[in-house]
Amino acid sequence: MRRILVLVALAAVVIAAATIADYPGSVDVTWQGWEIETSVDVLIGAAAILALGLWLLFSLMAKLVRLPARFRRNRRERRRRNGEIALTRGMVALAAGDAVSAQRYSGRAEALLARSPLTLLLAAQAAQLAGDEAAARGRYTTLLDEKDGEFLALRGLIGQALKVGDSEEAARLSRRAIGLRPSAEVFETLFALEIEAGRWEAARDVLDGAVRRHLLPEARAAHHRAVILHELSLAAEAAGEGRRAVSLAANAAAVAPDLVPAAARHARLLIAGDKRRAARRAVERAWSVAPHPELARVWAELGGGAPALELVTWFERLAAQNPDAAESHVAVAEAALAAQLWGEARRHLGLATATAGPDRPSRRLCLLMARLEEGEHPQAGAARDWLDRALAAPADPAYFCVRCGAESSEWQALCPHCRGFDSLAWRAPAVAASGAVMLPSAGGLAAAPLFAIPNRLASAGQSDR
Repeated sequence: MRRILVLVALAAVVIAAATIADYPGSVDVTWQGWEIETSVDVLIGAAAILALGLWLLFSLMAKLVRLPARFRRNRRERRRRNGEIALTRGMVALAAGDAVSAQRYSGRAEALLARSPLTLLLAAQAAQLAGDEAAARGRYTTLLDEKDGEFLALRGLIGQALKVGDSEEAARLSRRAIGLRPSAEVFETLFALEIEAGRWEAARDVLDGAVRRHLLPEARAAHHRAVILHELSLAAEAAGEGRRAVSLAANAAAVAPDLVPAAARHARLLIAGDKRRAARRAVERAWSVAPHPELARVWAELGGGAPALELVTWFERLAAQNPDAAESHVAVAEAALAAQLWGEARRHLGLATATAGPDRPSRRLCLLMARLEEGEHPQAGAARDWLDRALAAPADPAYFCVRCGAESSEWQALCPHCRGFDSLAWRAPAVAASGAVMLPSAGGLAAAPLFAIPNRLASAGQSDR
């Protein structure tokens, strides 16, 4: 397009020049006693030269007028580039744990870029890395007044509150941060703080908020919710609210059928309320999902007082809810041993051993086989062989924390060793540990640099599977 315009202009000039050449003439100019006589083409040339000179003069004057503003703009741009370089180097120093360099670059970035959210954040993190918590708090407090930095300031102040053990302040700041910008890490922190304080209702509200914002998978949240309902049921029973305790226990068992402590508690509450039929149904439902020795004990309580032979049939009814599970065969075998039905006990123990691996029966199965041999063939010495095998047999499943790997004698909502929430699982000790929701400590938000990759809601323990 530009070339076409240039060609059109050249054509116009050529046409004008040709026209003037074909029609020559003269021009007389008289002004203030001056008289000028010249040809048309010379006058036009002089006017063109004068116009060009005026244009050049005005362009030079405009550049001179704009020169100070241009100088200031270039200076600001140079300061901005140098400030960004200092900011970047400060972040690298933070990641490397170099407190001295981080503070030096922080000061330079703050001088070049003024008090922007990023420079304040870098200064606060550098001060924390150097151990100057007061300076860090001052920077975070200043950052609170910045529209784009309020959330970052809250996150830093939460970490400081956790570091000094001020759980109430950390919870208050976490609620404010969630209202400003929902974050998985802040939700996790607030959730853990509510649990640590025993505020189970508040913890459930936080959990529901995380699910609504899709910060936690629904399946994992359901298991957490069941644990909370279980704890609320315990609190209701302690407060003398029996009906509410039963309702909460039923909800916990319904939300997470594999949470054996909730199912067993629900059944026992029903037994205490003389609702034995409902208790049987509760145990049967749980057994179909997660056969467990605790459920077998509750089932035995339901059948208490019956003759030993009838108890065998009673346990066969329970085993029918999950006939292929090793625990079903073990439960029937124990009932058969009590009734001295040696053949039936041997058959079920054989099936349980085959399920677990015929070459590596667990310690519990070895002891049951020793009991069988002692009862059926007391003089054969086979019981001694099984007792010897039990010494080297693999350990039976127990409650282990999927976070720290520690064993617990009984299930609890919080691991007694690492305080992981919903982290105790019924499994063999050889199973490797995985993540669980942890209660906050000085090593969490307080220590992690804000420029680091943030922790997400840790994968929850799959309890009592």
